[in-house]
Amino acid sequence: MSTELWYTERYEEHGAALSLKIREVLHREQSPYQVIEIFETEQFGTLMTLDGLVMVTDRDNFLYHEMMSHPALFTHPMPKRVLIIGGGDCGTLREVLRHREVEEATQVELDERVTRVAERFFPKLCEKNNDPRAHFHFTDGIAWVKEAEAGRYDVIIVDSTDPVGPAAGLFATDFYAACHHALADQGVLVAQSESPLLHANLIRQCQQRMTEAGFDAVNSVYFPQFCYPSGWWSGTLGRKGLAMDAFRADDAHAFSGTHYYHAGMQQAAQVAPAFLLP
Repeated sequence: MSTELWYTERYEEHGAALSLKIREVLHREQSPYQVIEIFETEQFGTLMTLDGLVMVTDRDNFLYHEMMSHPALFTHPMPKRVLIIGGGDCGTLREVLRHREVEEATQVELDERVTRVAERFFPKLCEKNNDPRAHFHFTDGIAWVKEAEAGRYDVIIVDSTDPVGPAAGLFATDFYAACHHALADQGVLVAQSESPLLHANLIRQCQQRMTEAGFDAVNSVYFPQFCYPSGWWSGTLGRKGLAMDAFRADDAHAFSGTHYYHAGMQQAAQVAPAFLLP
């Protein structure tokens, strides 16, 4: 009899699943909002799941965190004030704070326990948590944005879970309109928008709703992500005032230390597959 232990996330409606070979269970707790589990995998390092859904692994998280931060930040001419909604594992915050022009990065995460568990089991992702520019608020991100003063932020990053339960409101037109109001002139919004292969209609909805919310230019970026459904993921961007293809190319070329993002990827990642073209 096999004694191998595998973690499997099933995508029932798509008839598919992801499995990772597990060495041991490191941590399990019920927070006020969800079940948080940490596993040591055989090939992908540490794995975090929330309510049984994969959130982050050591091996491939750089793809998501880099592509959810750098394209938006280099699209803005001078991003000084950044708001992150969600992002409890703090990997996106780390990437944001690698930009020297950022003076303030505010992270609004509903479940504080996700961040505290990440600090224990993903210390590299959390290495910027004590940066004086980082500010944490553990509360409802939707309410935070709706209550924000007009023009408060230069970039808003919605690093959310799937559009179910409380996170569903993060994909609504009125939420995007609140982000538009909270962004200064030339402000940029980016929101994770699921898999191009499995959720093409959701990506189209995100683009349409951002346009309805008042954003002048809207586009998506596409990138691989092994541990998420289909292995292919996206983020959708909205911009106030300027075209989406105008970005700080010289600064992006000079930026170093990334594993996936570079200046060429800024443009290449915005090329949509034929089935997503208008």
